[in-house]
Amino acid sequence: MVLDAGENMAEVVAVFIPVVGSIALFSFLAVSAWSDARRREREAYYTSETLKKIAESSGEGAKAAIDLLREQEHNSMRHRRDGQRLGGLITMAVGIGLMVFLKALVRDEPGIYLVGLIPLLIGAALLVYSYALAPKE
Repeated sequence: MVLDAGENMAEVVAVFIPVVGSIALFSFLAVSAWSDARRREREAYYTSETLKKIAESSGEGAKAAIDLLREQEHNSMRHRRDGQRLGGLITMAVGIGLMVFLKALVRDEPGIYLVGLIPLLIGAALLVYSYALAPKE
């Protein structure tokens, strides 16, 4: 079996594109992670410098700095809890969608659609935790 130049080039392209694509993807992810770490480091540095200046500015500066820290902690906890709620809702929706999909797709097996209960119950657990068990403010 002899391959001509067109078939050989098609094989090279078929191998070359996924390799180059995966190298580009992982290079982008590495640069993105590095950039994000640098941004977080700068934010932490600027926050600490601002708090130092507030604390040194006057007698009430220390109280203002502590209030600012408490407010930032409160906002981050609220943001985390809201993320858990959204994650729970999305996971529940995936479970419901999976149940409907499997019920329509596999009619031979009577209970196969119950596999969708796994993400549904995980989403419910996330919601219950975020509303009832998560630390309050």
